[in-house]
Amino acid sequence: MRTLTMLMTTIGLVVVLNGCNKAESPADVQKGVTEARQDAATEVAQAQQDAAKDVQSERADVDKAMDNVNAKVVDESKDVADAQTKGNYDVAMAKAEGEHKVAIEKCEAMSGDAQKSCKDRADATLKVAKANAEAMRAQRKS
Repeated sequence: MRTLTMLMTTIGLVVVLNGCNKAESPADVQKGVTEARQDAATEVAQAQQDAAKDVQSERADVDKAMDNVNAKVVDESKDVADAQTKGNYDVAMAKAEGEHKVAIEKCEAMSGDAQKSCKDRADATLKVAKANAEAMRAQRKS
């Protein structure tokens, strides 16, 4: 008896489970397909919007970083120009002072008024060279 009860329960279960796999009507299938397509289209559209927002946000970050880089390049370029101006000034001053020392030494070969006149010319040449170096530095700063 027990075996019969088990057999009947198993057969009943198989019948019930087979009923779950019953084919839907074509109208129900079409309705399900349409809803699934609409859901998929909505999810795709949302994913595209999210992706577009993410890309836009990252582009804004890149633009901001580029602005910062450009500002840094401008600052560094100014530093280079300032260093070059200072270097040119220092070279011009060293050259003027060196030429002055050479001229003064040459004046030592002379005597009296000739020596004094030679040293005055050397001093005047040094003064002009220094003024030119100062003018060059001032012009590049502006």
